[in-house]
Amino acid sequence: MSKTKTDIIHIFSTPIWTAIVPNYKEINIKMSSYIGSLRSKDPKGKFKSNLSGWHSDNFDLQEAEPLHFANNISKMLNECLVDMGWDLEKNKLKITEMWSIINPKNAANSRHIHSNNFISAAYYVRAPENCGDIVFYDPRSANVIRSPIIKTNNKLNSNIFTITPKEGLLVLFPSYIHHSVKSNESDEERIVISFNINLIY
Repeated sequence: MSKTKTDIIHIFSTPIWTAIVPNYKEINIKMSSYIGSLRSKDPKGKFKSNLSGWHSDNFDLQEAEPLHFANNISKMLNECLVDMGWDLEKNKLKITEMWSIINPKNAANSRHIHSNNFISAAYYVRAPENCGDIVFYDPRSANVIRSPIIKTNNKLNSNIFTITPKEGLLVLFPSYIHHSVKSNESDEERIVISFNINLIY
């Protein structure tokens, strides 16, 4: 008896984009120095989702270093928006805010979202081994109320998804997705740049 061929139609997809940024080593040297200067001026930092880590104030997006960084990732940002089918002639892309988080050993970030934006991002300036994966949670509330015993994890039955940081890695995701960062288990600091993108129409 032959098996019935069943087509799977994926609906209501939740995209996450990842890419290694070209020239990331040069970018990371500049941004590490820039972030270090911000930290020296404000060693206490801000408290948001960070648990024991340092959270900078928002970058001045007119300063040379953030501008250089933004220019180097602009192509990837545009590709993300094109994938979404958004009209780039009628919608103006705007980075609304950009900041850095430094997580030393045992620091983490609690579960949160980035409200009032369309796309959010994490870019890794420093990412030692075991420094804390970023964890994404299924945004479909009904899907997490109950679930059966799973034999094999796959993209159809998973309720969480993790990405391991790498230096130069840019991760883009819809701002509505709940996410957190696991504890840094290394002896080195984990440095990330995060930012939000809005569309003005």
